[in-house]
This record gives sequence, C-alpha cells and structure tokens, in this order.
Amino acid sequence: MIFSKILIPVDGSKHSDSAVEYGFELAQITKAQVILLHCHPPVPSGLGEPNFQKAIDDSTRRSYAILEKYTQHPKAQDVELSEKIIGGKTTTSITTVAETENCDLIIIGSKGKTDLEGLLMGSVTHKVLNTAHCPVLVIK
Repeated sequence: MIFSKILIPVDGSKHSDSAVEYGFELAQITKAQVILLHCHPPVPSGLGEPNFQKAIDDSTRRSYAILEKYTQHPKAQDVELSEKIIGGKTTTSITTVAETENCDLIIIGSKGKTDLEGLLMGSVTHKVLNTAHCPVLVIK
C-alpha cells in the first residue's frame, strides 16, 4: 500500500519520538506528506480576562515548543511537513484531523499498556485504534 498523507500525533514523549522517527522514514520511502498534530487540553472559558488569554498563550507556546522538537529533526527536511495544534479531547481531535485531512495512516506512539489497561484507563492509542477511519500503526 502506498501512503500519501500520514498523521503523527505528538506529545513530546519518548513514545512520540519513536513514532516520528518511524513516520519520517516511511514518508521518505512512500513520498507521503506528514502532518504533525499536537492536542492540548481545552482552556476553561470561565477564567475571565486577562487569565483566559494568558492560559491560551501559555498553552500555544508549549504546543509550539513540542512541535519544534520534531520539525528540527534532521529527517524533517526530507519530507513534506505540516503542523497542527488543536485544543480539546485528544482522541476526538486525532480522528477528526485524520478524517478531515484525508489521511491514509495514523502513526501513534504507545506506552505499551495491555488491552485491559487501555480499556480501563482510557488509553488514547486504544481509543484511536477503535475509532479511526484509516489504518493505525502503533509504535512501541
């Protein structure tokens, strides 16, 4: 199967590092576009000004710092790369972006929880596996 668009959700963890490494290599081989996605928790609107704007600015700054770690990766120069930052529920954001962007594949890092742990604790990877419209490649 040839992939044209790969979504890689990232959170700055070593599991994301592994997913990005694998994703960049696969994108080089298949000439696929890569979308790096960082999802941050929603900012409560009841904070009031100026606290609300400060919280949004802080969240945005942290998100860009996480994405920069991957856009500065040496292999990032060899792939067509775009970045997205979305606030909200992580699983929903990942699956919505994958569908909206017509991604062929989601590559996601995993902490290696068992199926039971994922079910009981609500693993993002477990939920994405069960709700995505496209194939999901889990990297440990």
